[in-house]
Formats: sequence, C-alpha cells, structure tokens
Amino acid sequence: MLFGGCNCIPDPSSIGALCSGGAGFVTAMMAALAAGSRTAEAKPLGRNIPEVDRLAVRIVTDNMVIQFVPNETRGGLTIERRTGGNTSPDRPPRAALHAEWGLAMHAESQAGGETRHVLIDFGYTPEVLNNNLSILKIDPSLFDAMVLSHGHYDHFGGMVGFLNATKGKLKGKLPFYVGGEDAFCLRKNPGGNFGAIDRRAIMDADLALMLSEGPALVADHAFTTGRIGQVSFEKPLLPTQEIVGIFDGFGCFPEKMPAAKNIGPYIPDDFDHEIATVYMVKGKGLVVLTSCSHSGVINAIRQAQKVSGIDKVHAVIGGFHIVPPLGDDYIRRTIEEFKEIDPDHLIPAHCTGDRFYDLARQALGDKVIHSAVGTRFIFGG
Repeated sequence: MLFGGCNCIPDPSSIGALCSGGAGFVTAMMAALAAGSRTAEAKPLGRNIPEVDRLAVRIVTDNMVIQFVPNETRGGLTIERRTGGNTSPDRPPRAALHAEWGLAMHAESQAGGETRHVLIDFGYTPEVLNNNLSILKIDPSLFDAMVLSHGHYDHFGGMVGFLNATKGKLKGKLPFYVGGEDAFCLRKNPGGNFGAIDRRAIMDADLALMLSEGPALVADHAFTTGRIGQVSFEKPLLPTQEIVGIFDGFGCFPEKMPAAKNIGPYIPDDFDHEIATVYMVKGKGLVVLTSCSHSGVINAIRQAQKVSGIDKVHAVIGGFHIVPPLGDDYIRRTIEEFKEIDPDHLIPAHCTGDRFYDLARQALGDKVIHSAVGTRFIFGG
C-alpha cells in the first residue's frame, strides 16, 4: 500500500490511463464538483486585513520534544512549555507527547470577544497527531477551519487518520484550505513514492474544500498568502517530482492543471501550490506560519507583506527548509535578509536544520527561539 490505500504507481510510459478503480471515482468526483456544494474557490482576502487582539500558536507535531524547560516571557511574548514528567507519581506514565518528522500547529485567536480555532497541517502520522491533540486537550470540535500548506507526507500524513478519529465531531462543512488543484498531484522523491492527498477522505468527512491559489480569508481572523513568488535570492531545493492525472482515485484533475504541467511524465515539483498562513496581531504586526517554505522562507514573508500591505513582521514560525546541501553562505545570506525584515521573534521548526539555528542565534540572539512539541507561543493580549 503506497498512498492512502492506492496500490498503483504511475508509470511515465503509460500516463493518461487511469489505474483500476479510478474511473468510477473520477466520475463521482466530477459530479460532486459540478454540484458546487463541496468544492469552491476560497473567499479572496480583499482590502480589509483581519486583525486579532491575541494569538496563541501551539506546536502539535514537530521534530522534537524538550522536557523540563520553564515557561518564560521574552520581549512581550509568552512561551508556555509542556514540562512532561510523570503526572501521577504513584503510577508509571501511560501517555506522553511524541515527536516525529513533520509539522502540525493549532492557532487560537481572539478578536472583539470572538474566538477562532484553526488547525494548520497534520504531521506525518495520525498516531502522533491524535495522541498529542489528546494530551494537549485540543478539542477538534472547536475547529473553525483547517489549512493544509502543501502536498508532502510530513504535512498531510496524519490527515486521514485524524478525519477517521473525529468523524461526526467536526463542524459540518468545515472549511479545508489548500493552495489549488496542484496540491492533489501525486509526488515522489528520490526515496520513492511521497504520497497524494486523499480527496475522497476530505469529501467523506463532510468538509468544504476551499481552493486558495490567491490570498484567502480563513475563519475571519487569518489569511493565506496564496502562491508564493520568487522575489528573493533564494534558490529552493526541489526534492520531489509531481505528475498530473488521476491514478486509482488519487491525483489532480488534468483539465484543472496548467497545460505546461500536463505533459505526461513526472516533472520537477515547483511548489506553486504551497501556502503560508498569516495573522495580523493588533499593535504587533504579522505572525507568519510558514509551514515548510519550499519556495523560500524569505519569499513567504515577502508574499505575506505584499498581500496584506503591512511591512511589520512580529514573528515567523514554522519550517524554513534550510537543510543540507545548503551551506553556511546561503544561511548567512538568509540571516541578513531576516535582519532587514527585523521580526521580533523567529521560531524555526521542523525542516529548518540545526546549523541555521546555531548561526541565527549568534547573529540575532534571543529573537531566535526553539520550537518543540507542546510549546505554546502567545502573541498580544
């Protein structure tokens, strides 16, 4: 089983043919799309940028757990850490937060007396995601929206298991944002298949699939960046390839994809569908949740500034995708760009790499804060 129940590996020599079981699903899916009730273009951001009084971002899934570090306040930012340990001293522990290669974040915002809850990405496995949500006492029935940043296993791998575990508990027609049809294409990396988002699972969960190729409003309090342009020096790594078509019920619809990509075989993944999620905190500035930054972390921030018309960046949280073989010169140039942007807080997570953290701490000091599973960052209020 290779991706979400699909046993078919696309063969570039026979692209265009559906794998067994695919045609019926495509017919049903196209009927659902034609009905217009389950998939829609997301509401454009518009000129009025939403502003929140307070934002708390909890790291649900990340690469590491840090134990026994106290809570602190740093430059107006409150950092709440899960200290772990045995909560019942007379009994051995039975549950603990788990770390894994992947990312999921829970954002809780308040504005004008109203609260919104958004889940951003799903980590690598449902076992870790569901376990951590339970321990952190995050109630999925409160979610007002979910955002999936891009089509890589380490960000959507936990999705189907999460949707199964929460069936009947989520709000009906809960908005589920992706950065366009390209997000659903099958992908592979040098190690083999890298999966495809299970569109059928989204539909079966009674979610409202929102395609947000452009900047889109999320739960009235946040917005997505839309497509992230290449405006900086960054030369993002291209670790995956994608293919257009439907294979055994998985993939992206050819007629909804650019002709330049609909050429048959696998092509380099340009991450045109990747999006970041952004909040504007009153009196503070933008908080940019980058997720993975395949298109470049500086590019993601510049896109958030561009679509909002707001230059001040309060914080950047998420994966920066600064990993080998990117060397020290590249890292130092990225740090210089961060100095120019001048965020108050820089919270690298997931796919950032220890070398960036070390050099950024040297250059930016206490602005740079380690992410860890369970940590809650509270901005404003």
